[in-house]
Amino acid sequence: MQWTTRVNEAYRTLKSPVQRAKYLLEMNGVDLQFETNTQMPADFLLKQLELREALEQAKRPEALDRLQAQVKREKGLLDGSIARLVDEKKDYAAAAGEVRKLMFLEKMGQEIDQAYEEIR
Repeated sequence: MQWTTRVNEAYRTLKSPVQRAKYLLEMNGVDLQFETNTQMPADFLLKQLELREALEQAKRPEALDRLQAQVKREKGLLDGSIARLVDEKKDYAAAAGEVRKLMFLEKMGQEIDQAYEEIR
């Protein structure tokens, strides 16, 4: 039973881009400091504010579809950036910053999913 639990935990970690990235960074000695390091680039935070405002104003599925597509595109770009920083450049500190951004977008995606449920 213990092995089944471990396999399920490993599967969940590998399935989630955020959890997978966190694990890879931790394996390379990087403490992500998610709770204490909340510093983010100003341009990224401005984008997040704009996304949140758009989400608050989205009353129709079409508007949510556009937001969801935008978040998916940005997550894809961050996934690629994290892969390059970890695999090619071995710049784990920079990758940690990208993972924090990915976490913001992951949360936004969850909020968009919730907004779909609320308008149905």
